[in-house]
Formats: sequence, C-alpha cells, structure tokens
Amino acid sequence: MDEPTQGHSSRSGIFAALTWIRDLAFSVLLAVILIVFIYQPVKVEGTSMMPALTDQERIFINKFTYRFGSGNIERGDLVVFWFPLDRTKSYIKRVIALPGDSVQIDNGTVSVNGARLDEPYVPNEYRDRQSLPLVTVPPDNYFVLGDHRSSSNDSRAWGTVERRYIYGKAVFVYWPLDKMGRLK
Repeated sequence: MDEPTQGHSSRSGIFAALTWIRDLAFSVLLAVILIVFIYQPVKVEGTSMMPALTDQERIFINKFTYRFGSGNIERGDLVVFWFPLDRTKSYIKRVIALPGDSVQIDNGTVSVNGARLDEPYVPNEYRDRQSLPLVTVPPDNYFVLGDHRSSSNDSRAWGTVERRYIYGKAVFVYWPLDKMGRLK
C-alpha cells in the first residue's frame, strides 16, 4: 500500500518542479519583452534636466509610444534620443518646438510661433540669458532644451534632433524612492 503513495508523491513533485520552471520561463520572457519593446530602465547622468530629473536618478522610458507610431511627440515631452553628434550617447531633453514651428530665444525667454512659451518647469535660478535668432524647425525634426538652461547642451548649441533618433519618452522615476512617480 505504501508503494503507490510514494510513486504518486514523486510524480507530483516532478510536476510541481516543471510547473515552477514553466512559470519562471514565462515570467522571464514577459520581462524581456517589456524591457526590449516597451519600458526600459535608464540612469540620468548630469544636471541638464534639473529640477525635473537629477543626476543619478533612475527612470523608466516608454519605447513603445514613439516606435510604432501609436503616440505623437508633443511639445513638453521629455524625450530620450541618440545625440546627433555622437550616436553612441543618449540624451534626455524636453521638446520645445515641433516640425514646422519657429523658435526664437530673447535674453532667455523662449517664443514658439511668435508666442512666449510658458515654462513652469524652468525655475528662475536655472534660466540663462542666452539669445537665439529665429529658427524654423525642419520637417521630421524637433527643437529640444534642458530644463536647467544654464548647464544644458541642447538644440541651442547643435541644432534640432531628427525624429528617427528619438527612441523613448521618459515617464516614471523609480529611484530614489522619495521622488518616485510620474514625470510631467
């Protein structure tokens, strides 16, 4: 009478192990799909996006939004892109102007299409007094600036970013825990 119980017990142990391996493989596959195609964790390096993002913060970027055309790049989006002058480096900046827009900066005040841009994300202490003559953003290009204007290397220095180099939208801070939340 003991033998059938032992055989059943070992079979259920093997079945449980196989079920666990299947569930683990499915979880790993799902995580890989999420990271490769949808959300990617990245570390912020530098201070050009302060106060929205600070050096060494960890964020998630949504790669799906722009990759498959399911979302449009909009003014104010925090985008991640391959730096136009060195495509081995990624930058994160805020979209200020869209294709066809005209941009002008007068003593630190940004105007888009002749209207002063309201920028509540740029505190006075992070503003600079640079000027830029009127520029029209070419088709499939975007004019981007860092929020910490006095320490940002951005479209004022090297021009616009082609759409094909923009690969993600910054959406969520996950580290440090006291700053955890959606990005605006």
